[in-house]
Amino acid sequence: MRDVNCLVGTVFSGLSALVIENVTNQDEAIRLSARTRHEAVSCPKCGTPTSRVHGFHERTVADLAVDGRRVVVSVRVRRLVCPVLGCPRQTFREQVPVTRLPLPPLRVPRVLGVDDFALKRRHRYATILTDAETGERIDVLPGRSADTLETWLREHPGAQIVCRDGSGAYGEAVRRALPDAVQVSDRWHIWKNLCDKALAEVRSHSSCWATVNPPRPAGVHEQTTRERWQQIHDLLGKGVGLLECARRLNLALNTVKRYARTQEPEALRRAPRYRPTLVDPYRDHLRARRAADPAVPVLHLFHEIKELGYTGSLNLLYRYITQGRAEGNRPVLTPRRFARLLLTRPDNLRDKDTELLRELISACPEMTELARLVRQFAALLTPATDNAIRLTEWINAVRATDLPHLHAFANGLELDRTAVDAGVTLPHHNGRTEGVNTRTKRIMRQIHGRAGFTLLRHRILLQ
Repeated sequence: MRDVNCLVGTVFSGLSALVIENVTNQDEAIRLSARTRHEAVSCPKCGTPTSRVHGFHERTVADLAVDGRRVVVSVRVRRLVCPVLGCPRQTFREQVPVTRLPLPPLRVPRVLGVDDFALKRRHRYATILTDAETGERIDVLPGRSADTLETWLREHPGAQIVCRDGSGAYGEAVRRALPDAVQVSDRWHIWKNLCDKALAEVRSHSSCWATVNPPRPAGVHEQTTRERWQQIHDLLGKGVGLLECARRLNLALNTVKRYARTQEPEALRRAPRYRPTLVDPYRDHLRARRAADPAVPVLHLFHEIKELGYTGSLNLLYRYITQGRAEGNRPVLTPRRFARLLLTRPDNLRDKDTELLRELISACPEMTELARLVRQFAALLTPATDNAIRLTEWINAVRATDLPHLHAFANGLELDRTAVDAGVTLPHHNGRTEGVNTRTKRIMRQIHGRAGFTLLRHRILLQ
């Protein structure tokens, strides 16, 4: 019997903190039944040792495979009672000090990828370091401050190239710890910033291009928006402050700010977004009938298109007509839809979208310039040795136009110009680090609410 216990203790040495009561040999797994030792445990809140048992719990943990079969350990743990009456933790579950898998040896890569991810969005963040060439996970750091990354880089020197996003904190940390390292700004993040600024420019010129695709006749909502805009601007013209405007008109302060920033009420119009319906194939018939007889009952139209093959309901047809969709040639174009057409590769656009985009960008000179600058910048995202010179020419062209949002984007590029130049000239990028970040979010969903940073770090590095 002593030999058997010795063999079990040798094979499952990582479970030495437990008392193994039974080992079952199943077909595809080896199942162990174990319990904790009958020893006093300190309260995690006040530190008072106790062995008074309140109850028991079953926990299932995994161990390294044995003989090619997985090992499942069922552990019986105690819930203990704290003897201190004033302790806020009246009961607590004892922790099992099972040996963890050792982390792989830390290796400093030649090309280091740096990115952050949220432990709790808008509250706590962490930094992940990877090999930007292979995607191998290097380390996970608590926090995303410059000091955190700088400390790690000083303790682990050797990286020659650092790929990152536009974070100023990471850039400052690399400059202080590795002044000779080449910083590469990720091209995807640069393009994303340009997309945001292009959308802002499209919105600010909506009064120009909206005439290309005229919306349906103004309704009650549009009239209310126009009256509210007029009231706010009348008060502002009299010297009334934003907060006082909100009080007088019984509006939220953010609403007043949004109306105050808008130069024309048409820019506040929010176009409806419609999904395809069963009525769409019969729109031409409905339009012709309503043009010939504007007072034709909806029920008559329903029976007519029913004979043509319509399979929808009368209520759907009624909503379709009351929304004005029968008279419109196409849904109202939104600024986001316009920006999407503008930022899509021309080869991927349909013929009708290409024609619509041509009409939209010719609505005003600013939109024509915006389309030209966007296409020129898109060509810079393919790394080439002369892209740094072309980027300088592009920034000068932006500053010669009346596009303030694009001016802000160009100023941001100048603040991080060295890293941006490396991003458009060198083949390195942060794509593999972003992929690791995506898998990290999956790991966090799997252990949501049941693990701290230490366990999360192990799970990330051992994947």
